[in-house]
Amino acid sequence: MGTRMEVAQLESRMNTEDYRKLQSLFLDSSGASRSLSRTEFINLVWSAVGHGSREEYGLLFDSVVVTQEHRGLLLDIDAVKEEGRVDCGGLCSFLLLELSDKVRNTRTISVPCWKPPRTLSCPHRDPVQKVLYVQSSGRYLTVSRGGTVVLRDGEDASLVHTHRLQNSTVAPKDLWVTDMVLLQNAHKIAVSFTSKEVCFYDILSKQDFSCKYKLKGLKFTPWCLDYWVDPSHPDQAVLTIGDIGGQVSALYFTSAQISLFERLGLRSDSDSADIILWDELVKGKHRSCSTVTHKAHAPAWVRKVRYLGSLDAFVSCSTRPQSSMVIGWREKESRGLLVTSCFTKRGVWDVDHHYGLSLIATAGLDHQVLLWNPYVTSEPVSTLSGHASPVTAVLFMQTKQQLLSFSKDKVLCLWDLSSQLCVHRLAGVFPKTQEDTHTLMFLHEEHQHLLLSFNSLLLLLETVKDERRTSSHEHPVTCVLYNSLFRQVVSGDSASSVICWQADTGQKVKQFHRCHGNAEISTIALDGTQTRLFTAATDGEVKVWDFNGRCLHRMNAGLGRAVDISQVLLLKRSILVMGWERLLTVFRLHSFSQSSVEPSEWKGGAQHRGDVLCAAFQPPQTLVTGSYDGEIIVWSSSTEKALRKLRSRAGPDNYKKLQEDSENCAAITRLFFIPGRTSVTAAAGGADLVSCGGSGVVRLWSIQHSCLVGQFTAHNRDLGSIVMTGSPCGKYLATADREGTIKTWDIENHCLKPDERVNEDLPKLLRSFRPHLDHVTHLETCMHDDRLLLLLSASSDCSVALSYLPGDTVGLFGQEVHWCLERPRTLHPQRGPEGDQGDHERHEDATLEGRRSPPAPGETDAEPGH
Repeated sequence: MGTRMEVAQLESRMNTEDYRKLQSLFLDSSGASRSLSRTEFINLVWSAVGHGSREEYGLLFDSVVVTQEHRGLLLDIDAVKEEGRVDCGGLCSFLLLELSDKVRNTRTISVPCWKPPRTLSCPHRDPVQKVLYVQSSGRYLTVSRGGTVVLRDGEDASLVHTHRLQNSTVAPKDLWVTDMVLLQNAHKIAVSFTSKEVCFYDILSKQDFSCKYKLKGLKFTPWCLDYWVDPSHPDQAVLTIGDIGGQVSALYFTSAQISLFERLGLRSDSDSADIILWDELVKGKHRSCSTVTHKAHAPAWVRKVRYLGSLDAFVSCSTRPQSSMVIGWREKESRGLLVTSCFTKRGVWDVDHHYGLSLIATAGLDHQVLLWNPYVTSEPVSTLSGHASPVTAVLFMQTKQQLLSFSKDKVLCLWDLSSQLCVHRLAGVFPKTQEDTHTLMFLHEEHQHLLLSFNSLLLLLETVKDERRTSSHEHPVTCVLYNSLFRQVVSGDSASSVICWQADTGQKVKQFHRCHGNAEISTIALDGTQTRLFTAATDGEVKVWDFNGRCLHRMNAGLGRAVDISQVLLLKRSILVMGWERLLTVFRLHSFSQSSVEPSEWKGGAQHRGDVLCAAFQPPQTLVTGSYDGEIIVWSSSTEKALRKLRSRAGPDNYKKLQEDSENCAAITRLFFIPGRTSVTAAAGGADLVSCGGSGVVRLWSIQHSCLVGQFTAHNRDLGSIVMTGSPCGKYLATADREGTIKTWDIENHCLKPDERVNEDLPKLLRSFRPHLDHVTHLETCMHDDRLLLLLSASSDCSVALSYLPGDTVGLFGQEVHWCLERPRTLHPQRGPEGDQGDHERHEDATLEGRRSPPAPGETDAEPGH
């Protein structure tokens, strides 16, 4: 565990240029591939890349080699490390496996159950060239080669409207559409024609699809298009064009919502469309639009283009082996491109990109689907073999980390990226057509619709929804909290949505979409008044909202970088943000006079040796922080100075065991102070702080004596990191693991007094139950109506559960049956491992004790971060 964490930390510090340097080290002077020994690898990589230490690169080498040899069942690990060698393919495979480990526990592996295919009524008389979904109207949009546009209902794909595109440049009988993209931020579609034009049609005008701009003067016929909008800055967008001359061109728009191009004159044609000349764009005469191009595919046709917004690069493919896939990287402060080409045996027909995993998939004419790391393109990181004919289409399922592929012999395969295996195969259900059928594939994940075209035929595949399981969100849920002011539960997910739920019934109150564009919401928090919601995302921003969905402030925590924010902690006069570096990021409340807020300096500096992952506050001024390497530091919140570090009290007999435990469960993912522990208990050395992290271990600390008082293994160590929370009354501890299991413990009398040895006894286990099918990502306790002690749990199985403490599940938020929250009259002992007839009394005691409990979080100087 410790080695993997160190390797992952090293990888997180490497950028695009570092990966390019790394790739070049595996080429000899003649350009041929080579392998490196351990010494060669450490010396070359450390001198070329830097960032890490020689020890870290040694760990990376060992991890790659051991992973390779484990696959071959060679178990003499020391000999493997000493004698092993690493090539570029081995390194790429290891990085993909590490990536698979990261995503394996963030989603539920599911195999779709398809309804019988449904052929849609189709007015198209020639091949369908593109299928799109218009989010603003909730409709599908298809276009055929002859220019017929069809609008379909988004729910059942029924026919709504048909229109024929007009282009005065050519006669209607000569009109030939090659591709179409939706410009969602400009309310237009861009359509490419064999007349060497790209026309931009307004889809909001009263006159159906009126042409606003015509891009003319292209040297070759545009064959494929792609369009990307910056989710944080909708005015900035990129239109990418691939043509039959092997050229890829990108148009960078800077004011797309206002006007794509500038009117340089009154040039227009009989369609009343403004004429835009390609040469003028290239010469920079349109200040709101600039261009970059490369011709790496020439003389082959460019079959598909995709813009990779997170990398500021565009990927394209062709059937020419030498330029099967090409990535053009835009160089900063330059209009030039750095171009890398990839070789395959017979070329590539289609290409797609997974934004979350940063993987590229190619559909090969050699019957193979290849996965590529965009940073290391000398060879693919994985080969997916299973098709018996050329693969014509590939499509990532962005929310499930799965891949769809379709081949010329009409076989649809579904691949699981973590195992790199085909988990579902569909054949024999598609229409029989001639050999040279033009096929495309379009997936709408939210509706679970897969549309496939076979020339002019359009086929709809729908999945059978599993009615047995309620999904609170459509995407993995990452965080949850309780708002006692509104009596609501608030949850956030990986698709940047926030949902508010009625706690009394479990039903949805409101939902806010795309709070941070496409960035995953990693944590949320409330201010002291509970009228302001803080959302933090992987884009490096923390946003402050009111509960009408209005963004009041944007906190620039990552200083313009995408960073992993693990917690936001609100103090009386400041806000702490952490998760990606050794230093705490602090925002002073007096800085919130503007909508955009910049961080201030943390006076205490960087005291941790690893990234700070979590923190907890105890009034009046005790702050504790936990880091990636397992270290806990106690601070004064008023002076921001580090006071002391917590260390283990270990005698000669158990020192070695504690040391091994520290190595195995280093990262501290959650901290909380135990409410109700008296000053007498603390002064006597009793535990008043609890921490958890890797290997299922929970630890109890004494702040005053700066030592470890007790520890126990709450969950199977092999399941990795756990999450936890404590009750406001200080009686209960709840822990949860990656399999969806939650355990509740009675810690009221646990570790009240110190001993010469660290107490390794288990506290009393009250319940063990499984409300989720997958990784529990967050736990939170709350007091509802000052009488009910409740437990909230969020999971990557897309559900949010509500349970009574110590552990009877009320239900899943969003379920059809409304619940009514009340004190349960009967508990079911068989649901818990230690249930007995005394469980009812224990629950009643907890409920009564809740009435006498201290003020709920938010009524003190600090808000607990989430």
